[in-house]
Amino acid sequence: MLDSTEWFAPTSGGIRTYLLEKQRYVAARHELRHALVVPARRDGIVEREGARWYEFAGPRIPGNDPYRLLTSVGRMRRVLAHEHPDVIELGSPALVPWVLFRALRGRDIPIVNFFHSHFPALAAGSARPVPHRRRLLRDAAWWYARRLDARCSATIAASKFVADDLERAGLRNVVRIPLGVDLAHFTPARRANADATRAEWKLPAKGPLVTFIGRFAHEKELEVLMDAWPEIERQTGAALVMAGDGPERVALQQRNKSTQVHWLPFIGDRGKLADLQAASSIYMSTSPHETFGLAPLEAMACGTPVLAANAGGVREHVLSSGAGALFIPCNAHDLAEQAVTLLRGDLDAHGERARAFACREHSWESVFDRVFALYEQVQR
Repeated sequence: MLDSTEWFAPTSGGIRTYLLEKQRYVAARHELRHALVVPARRDGIVEREGARWYEFAGPRIPGNDPYRLLTSVGRMRRVLAHEHPDVIELGSPALVPWVLFRALRGRDIPIVNFFHSHFPALAAGSARPVPHRRRLLRDAAWWYARRLDARCSATIAASKFVADDLERAGLRNVVRIPLGVDLAHFTPARRANADATRAEWKLPAKGPLVTFIGRFAHEKELEVLMDAWPEIERQTGAALVMAGDGPERVALQQRNKSTQVHWLPFIGDRGKLADLQAASSIYMSTSPHETFGLAPLEAMACGTPVLAANAGGVREHVLSSGAGALFIPCNAHDLAEQAVTLLRGDLDAHGERARAFACREHSWESVFDRVFALYEQVQR
């Protein structure tokens, strides 16, 4: 099978993780083969066990560093001729679908679209606070989503929230398949490394840690966390850890009014990432637009409860597990209140429920068993 997406870069998050885990799944099954086509700084081909990655040089997406556009129909056509995929999965809605549609002319290969980004909600949010413009952008985005759905054999939604939105908007080929987590890697056993982790990142040796790990981007709505943090720190003595990179990093640092906010770089080492998740008291998820929330799920697998916006895919993790709390989206006062209550509660009990939820419903093997069963279905 062949994947293609614009949302893939050395410092990107959940979609990259999904594709790397898919490659591992394929590598363990010799009857399967995986090809990946993504934009990059320069052209290249990377051979991995069970997989071949094609990297095509493409321009940066304005305001969305480090992402780039994939533009070459001719090179995509040559990849298709060489790989002969049985099924193709789209992982982003911008140019990739249309590059593939043109490159596929004369070929009958089923396409599955994974709805990783809730772009209709993000489009509407970009026009806030102008109501008529929000409606116009939202309606145009949903029209576009229906066009993509009509060209694909199935559209995968990772959460009930997204699946319900897609079906309400008139998409007809929606299949719900959640994402997974590496349960052996993201584990509460890593709490034994907490002191060393705090020392490595120069974090306070004692006291609660509240952590966000991800991309500093407008759609994450991290401004509300910066506004709420002084009150959380005042009442609990907690420290905030912001790990990652993205176009909003400088603006967020300028908005911060506390000395107990620790800015870490993007963490590419999976072991160090999991150690930080396990060392945290709670994980913070502020975006109401998350289609699933892979980083929060990884935190839960480490036994770390989640404080999330009461909207979007992460909300489902919290409600299904009972491990954490919810706050009113974009409401700094409520975020602070819920964070203080959670930090003063029984974090160990929340953590046990978080781990149990991750183990019960989200192994990567079960996820990809379902994904590849769908691939077989659309080929019939």
